[in-house]
Amino acid sequence: MILTTTQSIEGHKIEDYLGIVSGVNLKMPKLSLSFNMNKYYNSYEKTLNEVKEGAFQKLKEHALNLKANAVVGIHIDVEANSQSGTVIISITGTAVKVV
Repeated sequence: MILTTTQSIEGHKIEDYLGIVSGVNLKMPKLSLSFNMNKYYNSYEKTLNEVKEGAFQKLKEHALNLKANAVVGIHIDVEANSQSGTVIISITGTAVKVV
């Protein structure tokens, strides 16, 4: 599956627009009694990457359900709440069939 933030895919012709698809994923980290800034930043980076990958997997799943072989115009929204440590990532794009 081709995923891109652009509205077209070089070398491919969009044959059909199948609809808007999205993938949303969130994570609420476990509480820890100790606090180390290096561990916190490493953990936060790992959490962001895991949540982003989960959102992309959901986006691809929704696109495949529409029989798409690509998603164009991808937009990523990240919402992080520093108080609770919650991370929400929403990825939206247009599912298309390209040839």
